[in-house]
Amino acid sequence: MNTKKYTSLSQIQSLINQNKLSCVDLAHYYLNQIQDNKHLNAILEVFDKELLAKASAVDSKLKNGTAGRLAGMFLAIKDNICYKGHKVSASSKIIENYEAIYTATALQRLLDEDVIIIGRCNCDEFAMGASNENSAFGPVKNAADQTKVPGGSSGGSAVAVQADLCLAALGSDTGGSIRQPAAFTGTIGLKPTYGRISRNGLLAYASSFDQIGPITSSVEDAALLTEIMAGKDDHDATSSAEPVTKYVFNNSVKYKVAFSKEAMESKGLEPEIRSAYLSVINRLKKEGHEVVEVSFPYLDYMVPCYYVLTTAEASSNLSRYSGILYGQRSKDAVDIDSTFKKSRSEGFGDEVKRRIMTGTFVLSADFYEAYYSKAQRVRRLIQNESKKIVNTYDFFLCPTTPSVAFDIGGEKSKDPIQMYLADIFTVQASLAGLPAISVPVKHQNKMPIGMHLMGSAFQEDKLLNIAQMIANYA
Repeated sequence: MNTKKYTSLSQIQSLINQNKLSCVDLAHYYLNQIQDNKHLNAILEVFDKELLAKASAVDSKLKNGTAGRLAGMFLAIKDNICYKGHKVSASSKIIENYEAIYTATALQRLLDEDVIIIGRCNCDEFAMGASNENSAFGPVKNAADQTKVPGGSSGGSAVAVQADLCLAALGSDTGGSIRQPAAFTGTIGLKPTYGRISRNGLLAYASSFDQIGPITSSVEDAALLTEIMAGKDDHDATSSAEPVTKYVFNNSVKYKVAFSKEAMESKGLEPEIRSAYLSVINRLKKEGHEVVEVSFPYLDYMVPCYYVLTTAEASSNLSRYSGILYGQRSKDAVDIDSTFKKSRSEGFGDEVKRRIMTGTFVLSADFYEAYYSKAQRVRRLIQNESKKIVNTYDFFLCPTTPSVAFDIGGEKSKDPIQMYLADIFTVQASLAGLPAISVPVKHQNKMPIGMHLMGSAFQEDKLLNIAQMIANYA
């Protein structure tokens, strides 16, 4: 069997059609890959008992012509996406042994097309983090350099794809949690328009931001997974009824691309990232696209606005984990008060506690107007300005991250403010509810660099089309 990394479903299906490969072969291949890369700590649990049986069943479907569109795709899922009969813990001790009683809508739509789920991936606890160091089960290591972080919060999903432990993975993106780890690992990471993909079955962090999306090695796989997952879901009132079209690539289209003046001039932008940014801009111009510098005046306000709003929503969403109804209950609890205090103190990690307390503070009667209400008004300004840019131009281009992957346990890890600034370029699309994608463009000293494109609402097809063009620059 070919041991070269498989990078797309079309490649795998071509080999299957030539009788050079089977799903059972692939199952053994990925299981061996996972075993050989256990030190990366990307996958918390492998569904090995059912894996070979499912692979055999899909092989049978392929032989009799009844297989779905995703036959041959082995998928890992972030540990905050429900899969009936399997554990889902959000990488937290407080629900470490919780078993999902239903399957997330997005995941079910993939299963209906014969995707094979290989396991659940490590992540920052309750999707709160930019480095995947906040997991209760230890940090994930970047496969390009094991002393570096993979990004977060979907770091396990990104490394699973990077290290060839699966063909694709699902993550969730609240402020950059798919796109930032994609940039750090040299993978493709797409955050769809808010409401494009159902959140039913996704453990909530910040409900007005959260979105499920794919992490892949190819843009075509990101397009296929998004197309299948997208669409209205009666179980999620925030899901959109906007029609889902088949995503088709056309490399002859010329676009109008705005690039961020503030990102280019940012003091925090590492020289190698700036160089890659300029290189992509020049290549787009050379290819005949209209590329224009645009000023976005709210760059310095986005991260504070984002953290005020998301911590407020987290404070509300995580109140359900009390030790009363389900999840960990402290053995030292003796009454209602001690059950709440001790269970949550023992079950939650430091970063989750920090965000719950911050959110409770900004929602308190004395500070609601000064923080939460003001942040909502700032969010509206950011939304309006962002939509103005993508309505005038086709896309807004900037680096995905201001730096390449940083050291595990380094200075950034010890400073929450520095860590939060890792999201400085990705939170804009989240605040505006717009689709955005990170595309790998080059490596600097072996570490990947990603470029970030934001597009108009529900125009993932255009976003994926230009992403395919830029992916070819690498």
